[in-house]
Amino acid sequence: MKIVIDTYAWIELFMEAIRDKGRKVKEVIAKASDAFVPDIVLAEIARKYLKEGADEETVRQRLEWVTDIARIISVNEEVALLSGKVYLELVEKPKAERMSKPGLADAIVLAIARMLKAKVVTGDKHFKGLKEVVWIGE
Repeated sequence: MKIVIDTYAWIELFMEAIRDKGRKVKEVIAKASDAFVPDIVLAEIARKYLKEGADEETVRQRLEWVTDIARIISVNEEVALLSGKVYLELVEKPKAERMSKPGLADAIVLAIARMLKAKVVTGDKHFKGLKEVVWIGE
């Protein structure tokens, strides 16, 4: 199975020693035939840890770990167009379930998964119930 690993899943993986979700992510990655990560996920990871006060070296180490595990997929014209369509689809769910709107990064992750015929590994509630998802959330 090919997988696209969302920011949520990477954060859980970094916390593997203390969280069961991280261990689940590790198991999914180990079983995958190919692992991918959208480039925007790298930026989200960096933002999260810098915002929490992590030093740059720690952030760089985590980003290097990600790139050692998964192949980076960049946004190109095809991804951009499909992401726009996917975003319009994703915003319908929060309206129905009274959730916050998804971010554009969510749409990019799902668009890339669809393009690659892969599954998204995540626990982000914006993805819950989608056929393309390997759910690690609660």
